[in-house]
Amino acid sequence: MRGEGTAPPSERDIGPVDDLKLRTGAGAERHLRSPPVPRLKKLTSLRWLALLPIPALWCAAHFLGLLSFLEQRSLDWRFRFRGEIDAPVKVAYVDVDSKSITDIGNLPWDRALYAKVSETLLAEGKAKAVGIDFVFSERGIPELVNDERFRAGTLELFRLLHSRPPAPVVVAAAYAAAEDRDINGQPIMRSLPDADTPAEQVQAPERPQMRGAGNTIMHPPLMGLIDTIDGGTRRVPLFARTQDGVFQHMGVELARLYWDLPREAVVIEAERMTLVRGDGGVLAAVPLINGRDLEVNWFSRWDSPERNPRASFSHVLMAGQMLGAENAEEREVAREFFKRFEGAVVLIGPVDPLLQDIAATPLDPQPVPRVGIHGNLVKTIVSGKYLHRIGGAGVVAIVLALTAAVCALVLATGRRGGWRKAGAVVLLAGYVAVAFVVFARTHWVLPLVAPVGAAFTTSFAALIWQLIVEEKQRGRIKGMFGTYVSPELVNRMVESGEEPKLGGVEARITAYFSDIEGFSSFAEKLPPDQLVELMNEYLTACTDIVTAQGGTLDKYIGDAVVAMFGAPVEFADHAYRACVASQLVQQRLDELRKKWMSAGSKWPVTVGHMHTRIGLNSGAAVVGNMGSLTRFNYTMMGDTVNLASRLESGARSYGAGTLVTEATKTAAELAGDRCVFRFLDRIVVKGRSEPVGIFEILGLKDLISATTRECAQHFAEGMEKYLKQDWDAAIAAFERAAKLEPRQLDEFTEINPSLLYVQRCGVMKLNPPGKDWDGVFVMKTK
Repeated sequence: MRGEGTAPPSERDIGPVDDLKLRTGAGAERHLRSPPVPRLKKLTSLRWLALLPIPALWCAAHFLGLLSFLEQRSLDWRFRFRGEIDAPVKVAYVDVDSKSITDIGNLPWDRALYAKVSETLLAEGKAKAVGIDFVFSERGIPELVNDERFRAGTLELFRLLHSRPPAPVVVAAAYAAAEDRDINGQPIMRSLPDADTPAEQVQAPERPQMRGAGNTIMHPPLMGLIDTIDGGTRRVPLFARTQDGVFQHMGVELARLYWDLPREAVVIEAERMTLVRGDGGVLAAVPLINGRDLEVNWFSRWDSPERNPRASFSHVLMAGQMLGAENAEEREVAREFFKRFEGAVVLIGPVDPLLQDIAATPLDPQPVPRVGIHGNLVKTIVSGKYLHRIGGAGVVAIVLALTAAVCALVLATGRRGGWRKAGAVVLLAGYVAVAFVVFARTHWVLPLVAPVGAAFTTSFAALIWQLIVEEKQRGRIKGMFGTYVSPELVNRMVESGEEPKLGGVEARITAYFSDIEGFSSFAEKLPPDQLVELMNEYLTACTDIVTAQGGTLDKYIGDAVVAMFGAPVEFADHAYRACVASQLVQQRLDELRKKWMSAGSKWPVTVGHMHTRIGLNSGAAVVGNMGSLTRFNYTMMGDTVNLASRLESGARSYGAGTLVTEATKTAAELAGDRCVFRFLDRIVVKGRSEPVGIFEILGLKDLISATTRECAQHFAEGMEKYLKQDWDAAIAAFERAAKLEPRQLDEFTEINPSLLYVQRCGVMKLNPPGKDWDGVFVMKTK
């Protein structure tokens, strides 16, 4: 804007304008079309050549696995964006949890228990198959247990597993222990083999075993690997070829049993594993990674009750015992209990965190039981919803194409250069959105980190060049932002990329207002430096307490503190927090008064009698960024807020420290019982027509004195008589309460609630209100 008497700038004043595109006439147009344009084109070509190595480095990092961690995190976000999905197979869990350990005892348990539970799940629960996520090897026999009894339990389990035909129960085998010993005590080395390792060079995994007749070693007919790649929850080896045969993953075995297929129905080829029906029809064609592995598709969170029905191991054991109970009602309850397992693949596994068999999953950021891996693997195979990834050439093509497109937009010059740069951001965001949507709908995993990283870093480098060339223009833009946004918000906008916006939302909060009684009476007696010192100490104490209780400071108005509880961070107990904070403020002010008085003559006597009034009200209010386009703050407004302010100022009339509405008291008492309230009045404040009940907070239960409690009892008695218009009895009760009030009359205290009602009863006695009186008092001032 030009001030009065200022001449318009000439071209000579501005100097060379280069790319600023000042359209002041034909001369300016000719200036823009002159030699700078070819120079910029040449510079752009140089940028393309210099920037080419950046996407190449991102491609190299992708193929070397340096981006795997970030890529997996981005896949987790895609899983959570997609959410839980249904599967055509029902998978249920029997949890070896803390309750079971409490009921049965510490692990390892008598293996006969697993046999009983498995047999009951198959017979009564009509489960399709059972998987036990425990390796029942000889190494699992504890030294302190009765050896004969433990072996008898193992024999019972093996009898179930070796039944004719074999029960559809799969027990675990694992390569978890790299250093191990066989049943004869000889050392062996185990590790998960590569897919191309010759079978004769591969040791069998650790597996269930027991000694049979003639000291022969027996293994169950159905075993399944429970290993994962690198101990994670994303990829599993579907099989291991060993000198003792092929061991398939537990998920594969359970899927096979779910379809009631024989073992030879599983065919392993170079790039896939197929499960084939007897008539030759393919039930599943599982794609293999590196000729052996599969990436698990996670269908639900661990704690999803609808998609992961579960029961405690001890509950299943007890329900099985109830099936043989004499009481018919108990038998019916047990039969009803087992219906949840009908037609399901059931997994028995450790879920107690103390067993340390937990890990995070794509849908569970916090570690959950790893037994869920096998359930989601079964769902992946049966549903055919496999995760697919783009091959090497495809990754390179996507990286180069996205980088070229983004850089072309960022490096664009001309009249629409700004829009094209915004288009580059939209293109990057659009690719990310496409990657999320494609995964959610098709289970294809598009590369995300390398393309976006390459496009972003390359365009960022290009943008730096452009910013150097256009430094003057950038300075103008920055100056233009500063004309309508405060410097603080400009910094935030630069850091976050978000523009501040005006607007608010309705939220349920507790509004908090506090003010110092008679502030002017001692403020005028203090020099400015002492007044600032006093107020800083007081306001710091108030603010620290309010924020510690979860409140949000709205503003300071002189000596007044305005705050809110319940926004922007939502608390269900915001009223309780506000009430507790108010009393902690009163307590802290009492401590400060003692401190100030102990300082001798530094402070006037009035400082030692400084008190604060607090008003609280709970309800709906509008909260958000409010103000002008150039300056605004996060604040609150509405009738709820206004009433809290009225209570703070109205506390002066009652001689009370903290006044709250009935809504605040009720909400606070639902959340906790730390505060002691007393009913003060039903009033109509100025500016409102509806009466509201108000209460005083006398203090916190753990700090309130016996004298104050007795005062509250007499006051309540007087209030009862007052509402019944028994004026003499009310006066007598209020006079007894007045002698016990926490604040007695002195030169700094003019009234307290008990004395106020003594006076009011006297007036009512002389001027009875009538039979239809409802006890409501109308306030004439704010």
